[in-house]
Amino acid sequence: MPSLVGKNIVVTGASGGIGAEIAKLCAKRGANLTLLARSVDKLEQLKRELEQQYSIKVFVHRLDVSDTDEVERVFHTIYKEMKTIDILVNNAGFGVFREAHEAKINEIKSMFEVNVIGLMACTSMVLPKMREHRTGHIINIASQAGKIATPKSSVYSATKHAVLGYSNSLRMELAAHNVWVTTVNPGPIATNFFNIADEKGTYVKNVQRFMLQPDFVANKVVDAMLTKTREINLPRWMNLGSVVYTLFPRAFERIGRKAFNQK
Repeated sequence: MPSLVGKNIVVTGASGGIGAEIAKLCAKRGANLTLLARSVDKLEQLKRELEQQYSIKVFVHRLDVSDTDEVERVFHTIYKEMKTIDILVNNAGFGVFREAHEAKINEIKSMFEVNVIGLMACTSMVLPKMREHRTGHIINIASQAGKIATPKSSVYSATKHAVLGYSNSLRMELAAHNVWVTTVNPGPIATNFFNIADEKGTYVKNVQRFMLQPDFVANKVVDAMLTKTREINLPRWMNLGSVVYTLFPRAFERIGRKAFNQK
């Protein structure tokens, strides 16, 4: 694995879940960090823990990635503090599971503003310098939902499809500039994501035995940093489902409809 010692890494959505776990692993490997989220108190606590354990620099900023003006302001500050950004991890995101006819317009807009526009806004702030310096790595946390759309996740799946499409195009644009793009497509992870996404708790109950642990996912992400990894698909058996879906979509939807409706 390439060394992360002295590298400057920015993580959005770093106040908990896999964002916080990624930050911890990067700090352990000697990287300097900028942690971004809406919960500054949690970020400050994580900063104290990491700086006490490791000889690194940790900066924190409150950021709602859906506010594009705030994204621009915060990233200008980050460049003043860190000078360069070697790796950007676009982890901020959320979902709400509802059938399409029940989806509220404000929820739809919010999911796209955070999961898609916010990710693109953060990425646009690092692209010019990464291209200029001919080095860098952008890691976008997408989802298996971006590969297999299921009932009650029409909007969330649409946002993650958008992330995959954007990432695939970006990867080709940046190939000649030595800047790499990795998408991470996990299945359900045992985090507080489902506190919002699954209000009734039925989905968590049905898939709990299949849930990934945040530290496991974070390890896979950090191991891939500064490598030409195209995608990280977790768990592997679930990704096999996306391959079958691509080849036999009609049969997959017919057979899988009952299982998917357990969400």
